[in-house]
Amino acid sequence: MRILLRPRTPVWVLLLLAPAIPELLTGSTPITRLAIDPVGFVVGWGFDVALYGCGALVIREFAVLLRRGWASIVLWGAAYGIGEEGFAVHTFFERSGPPVGVLTTYGAAAGVDWLWALGLTIFHATYSIALPILLVRLAFPAVSEARWLDPGALALTGAVYLADVVVLALLVGHGPSVAAFALFLALAVALVTLGALAPRSLLRVSSGPSRLGRLGIGVAGALEWIGWVAVLVIAGARALPAGAAALLLVTLDALALAIVLRRVGAVELERSQIAFAAGMLVPLFLWDILIEASVPGILLVAAAAAYLLYRLARVVDARSRPIVLPRGVGGAP
Repeated sequence: MRILLRPRTPVWVLLLLAPAIPELLTGSTPITRLAIDPVGFVVGWGFDVALYGCGALVIREFAVLLRRGWASIVLWGAAYGIGEEGFAVHTFFERSGPPVGVLTTYGAAAGVDWLWALGLTIFHATYSIALPILLVRLAFPAVSEARWLDPGALALTGAVYLADVVVLALLVGHGPSVAAFALFLALAVALVTLGALAPRSLLRVSSGPSRLGRLGIGVAGALEWIGWVAVLVIAGARALPAGAAALLLVTLDALALAIVLRRVGAVELERSQIAFAAGMLVPLFLWDILIEASVPGILLVAAAAAYLLYRLARVVDARSRPIVLPRGVGGAP
């Protein structure tokens, strides 16, 4: 039972990056807690790594093992979202208060916060799973298609994730009704099955160059977060029926997907991928500055994340730049 990579850096980066984006960057886990309550932070962060990190690592490994593509990663990421919010921390069934807030009444029925469940399932599929996997692939391209874990290590990682879900469920309490549990379990199983069956080419971009600049690709990446903010504004004002707000969120996500599939090409794909990732993250940086600035340490986290994203973009840009040989070298005219 071992990690197959030498060095093991990509494994550790994915384990830590998967919880860092949805927890540290959104302010859900203030980084200053490390100084104020180091023991509490370390324990909580351990739960986060076991949940997000192990979940992302298992999904990434199965995608490589079964030779599946982004469709499978997103579908499995959606199942992960149900596992976290539905079965582990039970936010799908909150009656009042944070983190669900107004969505405990807007878009809620029969003991389930349906609009929150939709939004968080999409959020975890993209921000908690697909985005960190994409960023690690861009950072370590030489091992992006390689197995990282042997079967024993993969089984142990999955067991740690499942144990974390069970322990959190017991600690949180106020879980779903039997009917709601059965429904979401069936949805999770269906998503896992669809992910296993989805062909590798399902969400593959077209051949040839991109027909959209980096700014346009970045805007496409930002559409999901824009949609979620719009849902929160609409919910607070009760401006539209909850069903219309849900439709808006799904429509913007579908638009982002359509833009990628129709306008992004396989030529210089890494540049397009880093532009899309930046489009997903920049709205979070602005959210931290404009909305979450009172969360201790959040601006420092946003600044650090923005710097690391910039450095990765520079590396990707340099790697994608054509090599121009001097005259007479290697047959250059």
